[in-house]
Amino acid sequence: MLYRWKVRLLKRPRLNVLWRRWRAGRGDAVGNYDRLPEFIRNYAPGKSFADIGCMWGVNGEYAFAAEQAGATSVTAVDVFGPTPEFEEKRLTRGSRVRFVLGDVTRVETLEATGQADVVFCAGVLYHHPSPFDLLVALRRICRETLILRTSTIPEVRGLPNVAVYFPMLDAKGRELWNLKSLGLLHQAGISNEFQPTEGYGNWFWGLTPSCLESLLKTAGFRVDFRATEAFAQTVVCTAVAPAMQHELPDQISARRLAEAISAAGIARPA
Repeated sequence: MLYRWKVRLLKRPRLNVLWRRWRAGRGDAVGNYDRLPEFIRNYAPGKSFADIGCMWGVNGEYAFAAEQAGATSVTAVDVFGPTPEFEEKRLTRGSRVRFVLGDVTRVETLEATGQADVVFCAGVLYHHPSPFDLLVALRRICRETLILRTSTIPEVRGLPNVAVYFPMLDAKGRELWNLKSLGLLHQAGISNEFQPTEGYGNWFWGLTPSCLESLLKTAGFRVDFRATEAFAQTVVCTAVAPAMQHELPDQISARRLAEAISAAGIARPA
């Protein structure tokens, strides 16, 4: 009950502003969507750059910003597009931004994208049904630095790594996560019922900041910087470990593994 009140209060614009001032006053880095071009200018020059989820509402603008900042090459990836606005910008700017259509968690899209020194991903993670798979895919692409911005939910005191799955919540359950009061006019799957035809347009996951950081670490990233907001996080990460992936054993190895598990007597019904 107290947590529900916490969320409701943080959705009030004036209290949200006061919360931001309080966090800044205690020395925390407070995030802002408008700061994304600053991060791109800091990390893109002289580096190859990939923008994952580049179209929705921005029409590749961050990919072009990286190119303008001096990235050596830029690849833009999305599950839809390219939009007419993107194509017009690419033409009028004489841009060499390369566009790849696809879901980066799929092998064919990963191969078409290739690796980049700097990977940028904003407004995507909470739209993906499998956020960990997406982070692993980003790690496989990323040679050095990940710049990630995502919607989150407030931390639950005493219960780290919490996440909320939005699809199939009833109207009352969805209303708690409706951020219309903070300027988000439509959140597919929250403003209305989950829409299968909307695909990745739906909001799937509400991750707490601790859950987000744990997912990033598990995927092979180290979080070096985090700018916090009540309902969003912007992080800058370094790729430090190989992307986690489960290797299926071959036929012989699988039989040996099965024999070892049976002999150890550790296989018990859960």
